[in-house]
Amino acid sequence: MSRLLAFAKNFRSFAELAATYAEGVDYRITRLLRAESATGIVAPHGGPIEAHTVELATEIAGEDFSLYLFEGIRSTDNYAALHLTSHYFDEPRCLEILAGCDDVVAIHGCGGDGEVVLVGGLDKDLATELGAAMIRAGLVCFLEGHKFPGTHPNNICNRGRRSVGVQLEISASFRESLPHRRTLVTVVREVLLKRIARRTQPCGVQSSV
Repeated sequence: MSRLLAFAKNFRSFAELAATYAEGVDYRITRLLRAESATGIVAPHGGPIEAHTVELATEIAGEDFSLYLFEGIRSTDNYAALHLTSHYFDEPRCLEILAGCDDVVAIHGCGGDGEVVLVGGLDKDLATELGAAMIRAGLVCFLEGHKFPGTHPNNICNRGRRSVGVQLEISASFRESLPHRRTLVTVVREVLLKRIARRTQPCGVQSSV
């Protein structure tokens, strides 16, 4: 007998979602903790929930950054069943990773026209740095004036060690474009690696990264 569909929009915590849907049946969690890294990449709505966010997050993390993925694996209704609002996404394994991260970037998918990235989150310095780098690379992005500010303190992007982070809401047509995805991955990785280099270099020494 098939289960009745419960809508994720009615859940107010991951525990409520997990009481209704089963790991390994409805969803899959991937957790790669790189203890030497203070940077975390998160895709909380992966698989068919928001297409291509897993690929983007995985490629941005590479071998350098910690990675957390939550993916829908249902045959149907992944978005309706599993799209837990970001400020309710408190899955413990994700929070454990982010507790050791100074920089957090959450990868999301959104609708809308055109190939655009909507930048949000409470880490305004990192958001500004990423936005400027995207524009230099020829991508279209907006840091304000959109409906995804990502400023709720419990938004998963803001659950790192510094209680700030960045949320990238990426349009469907952008996510469908392999060249755009490759450019975004390169841009985000370069910005994050430069931040690490600045933190780790001795005072007075200019980074060449």
